[in-house]
Amino acid sequence: MILFKGAATALVTPFSEGQVDYDSLENLIEWQINEGIDALVSCGTTGEASTLSDEEQKSVVKFTVEKVGGRVPVIAGAGSNDTAHASELSKALADEGADGLLIVTPYYNKCSDSGLIKHFETIADAVDIPLIAYSVPGRTGVNISPAVVSEISKHPNICGIKEASGNIAQVVEISRYISDDFAMYSGNDESTVPLMSMGGLGVITTTGNIIPKDMQRMTNAYLNGDVEEARRMQIEMKHLIDAMFCEVNPIPIKAALNIMGKIKREYRLPLCDPDNKSLYKIMCALREYGVIDESI
Repeated sequence: MILFKGAATALVTPFSEGQVDYDSLENLIEWQINEGIDALVSCGTTGEASTLSDEEQKSVVKFTVEKVGGRVPVIAGAGSNDTAHASELSKALADEGADGLLIVTPYYNKCSDSGLIKHFETIADAVDIPLIAYSVPGRTGVNISPAVVSEISKHPNICGIKEASGNIAQVVEISRYISDDFAMYSGNDESTVPLMSMGGLGVITTTGNIIPKDMQRMTNAYLNGDVEEARRMQIEMKHLIDAMFCEVNPIPIKAALNIMGKIKREYRLPLCDPDNKSLYKIMCALREYGVIDESI
């Protein structure tokens, strides 16, 4: 049931003149796999799924699955604040070949813990591939509490949680429910190693878009028992991670990929270009970490 161990990059969705840039997406996929990434997430928050139509989302996931060709697991974002819509989209993305699903908590309308459990169980009942529940209360206003985890972890199709609450006490409590069939992943790049110290199996990462090899090395170092190396790498990449969140994700990471020459710097409203102060911070962080040459 466990979809992956290590680092899964939450891929950006490149755009060109308002449309999905499939050439750039293919290049990103190949580069990620060549760098050793353990899994890829298509159409998550970083992939601007909230501004993709259902047809675009299905097309992007299908394209990603085809280009990956089974080399690593492909996890498709299929969340919605409408349980019925999320269930239908989940079935469609499973049909496109996704190995697993990433399902965010309902946003805006919110719900009780009972409603949240029913939301995840209803979606899980609709498909025959595993799903990871995604807790990011800073975006959705809905937290997946340890009490909810204790219930959803019993479902045979719910294989894990992406934990992005930033609450380490909650992480400790959730770790009670980790098993061979239920994994915990960090949803915050800067606290990957602390979460792994509580039994987490890795990270679903934004910064992995620009440093996939290092994210893979850090998480796998921890999994292989080299805690000190993982700790060193976590500290070393902290300033870079901070720069990738100097504005709302995925604005900085797409700007960084543009500076690296991998994609156009294009977003869909309401996201837009970063301001000059943020661009300077991103550029400096890329140089300091060694992602780009000092001459750029």
